Amino acid sequence: MGMIGINKELLYRFFNGEASLEEEVKVKTWIEESEENRREFLRERKLFDLMIFRGEGGNRVKVQHRLYRKRVFLECLKVASVIVVTLLMNFLYFHFTGERGKEEIAMQTVNVPYGQRVNLSLSDGTTVWLNSGSHMSYPESFAKGGREVYLDGEAYFEVAHNKKRPFTVHAGKYDVEVLGTKFNVDAYSKEGTFESSLLEGKIKLISRKDQSSLMLAPSYKAVRKGEKLFVSRITDYDVYRWKEGLICFKNKSFTDILKSFEKYYDLRIVIENMKLKNPLLTGKFRLSDGAEYALKVLQKDVNFKYTRNIDDNIIYIR
Repeated sequence: MGMIGINKELLYRFFNGEASLEEEVKVKTWIEESEENRREFLRERKLFDLMIFRGEGGNRVKVQHRLYRKRVFLECLKVASVIVVTLLMNFLYFHFTGERGKEEIAMQTVNVPYGQRVNLSLSDGTTVWLNSGSHMSYPESFAKGGREVYLDGEAYFEVAHNKKRPFTVHAGKYDVEVLGTKFNVDAYSKEGTFESSLLEGKIKLISRKDQSSLMLAPSYKAVRKGEKLFVSRITDYDVYRWKEGLICFKNKSFTDILKSFEKYYDLRIVIENMKLKNPLLTGKFRLSDGAEYALKVLQKDVNFKYTRNIDDNIIYIR
């Protein structure tokens, strides 16, 4: 039976210790999803350990799909099961308990449906609000040492202060390190953007590409443009009221407002009328009201009509 939901090359990078932090989380989350995944994982790990025992490739074995198909049956018959069990137990110890503690690390993943938001309380007392279409993975309980979570999307954090245990948010191309503070991170992978805003405390932004870092002071935000971060003062705090279920905008263009609807409601908006006015608008909507209600309200300020293709989830602005 083939593996479902996991790439075999990724799995072998994981065994070799070559996987990134995000890839490690992906593998561990996949293992926890079902008993079938766990059994498949153990079968693949057995093959990997057999290859190491026989000295085929040293400590950086790379087994390709064809090699796997030809050898897995013969290898499983040749090596005593006691050796497999020993190697497997060593692996499980280092990858699931960690070197800093003996407790099993159980990862949780939260996927927020579009048009909704979720509020979480982590085991250390940290409070997190996740915005529409966001995903976050985090341990059921933090092991001794650091506290780490993995974010794809937008989240607002109120981190429980602990000087000895820094809190790290892995978000796309950047890591956000804090001790105890209030900040917002906007890092949807499908948009390729990154923005972090600090409301209270202190945070350090670290590039995963070259490890360069930037300290951010309260009331400032850092926005990624190209491959650099640009810092500016926060001028509108209402935009962070999304955690209250509000979409707020101040002196924002009509087209930019439509782009935010695409993000929050997972739809595509096509402007067909190129002569349509693009005024700056100020206002707020409840996320739960839906995109079409918001469009009807905007029609009071902008002269446009719209139609919606339900099958393709596209709204056409005319």
